[in-house]
Amino acid sequence: MNVTATAISLNVADVAASAAWAQRHLGFTEAMAADGFCSLEHPEAGFNLIYLRTGLASFKPASAAGPADGLLVVFTVDDIDAEYARLRDAGVEIVTPIETEPWGERYFQMTDPNGVVFQLVQWVEPTDPQYAG
Repeated sequence: MNVTATAISLNVADVAASAAWAQRHLGFTEAMAADGFCSLEHPEAGFNLIYLRTGLASFKPASAAGPADGLLVVFTVDDIDAEYARLRDAGVEIVTPIETEPWGERYFQMTDPNGVVFQLVQWVEPTDPQYAG
């Protein structure tokens, strides 16, 4: 299999709100848009972030046309503390403040206007010796 591009497609009620949020806070830019659809790109993300309006008649399979739920969109960053401060100061809804797991995952979680959960992560030295490698 030769993969030529990658995208994640999320169904949301308000495409414009989520797309604007990702552009304003995460640095994505619009690659393509139409009624009920927006594809965003980022030079460092490695995939396009696509928003589709829930209930579109063209969505296949119909059984998966409901809202995006039960998932995390995760980005690894170089300076988690700076990103946390920047996004908090910008009024982004932080749903999980910064935490550091014993295996070295330092992260926080935020939501976009449609409730999609985004997680930013920085990998640090594990605090538990069983995870040191």
